[in-house]
Amino acid sequence: MEASKYSDHELVTQFIDGEQSSFEILIKRHKDKVYTYIYLMVKNSQLAEDIFQETFIKVIKSLHEGRYQDNGKFISWVVRIAHNLIIDYFRKEKQMKTFSCDEHEKLLNNSTRFSDITIEDSLIQDQITSDVRKMIDYLPEEQKEVIIMRHYLDLSFKEIAEQTNVSINTSLGRMRYALINLRKIMEEKNISLTYK
Repeated sequence: MEASKYSDHELVTQFIDGEQSSFEILIKRHKDKVYTYIYLMVKNSQLAEDIFQETFIKVIKSLHEGRYQDNGKFISWVVRIAHNLIIDYFRKEKQMKTFSCDEHEKLLNNSTRFSDITIEDSLIQDQITSDVRKMIDYLPEEQKEVIIMRHYLDLSFKEIAEQTNVSINTSLGRMRYALINLRKIMEEKNISLTYK
């Protein structure tokens, strides 16, 4: 089965009809985005892996129980499940405001802009990515969430609004305040983000 030939909707339908390999294609297609979202929220690779697996177990169960309504947004639905599992985890741990900081975190970056870069360029880009992530950690939770969803998951503001159960205007407002706050943090901490 050639993965690129099929849409998410077709793969979901095939999986529900008993074609197990279709689900494997869906996981391969979306694992980077889903895992990255989870990891950026929990900042612990083992925990992220556990929640990632739990997310797809829940996805399989929901698909078999007919609880998925296809609206062309399979990935948004999966991220929503992951988001809810993250919230559940922190509620159970009673640590909604306490996140550990992992200095060695790496963001998955699929941009072709960085495909043929030198070691020096790669180190500079890693430093910029690390600086940006550290600054994002200073943001209030709602602003951090909208930045991650918009810039790391490429979700539209409409999708962000749906994921977080707020209006589009609220998600736009959160992004606006997040960017204002990031500028302030850059000035306060004298951080300069430059890449060639």
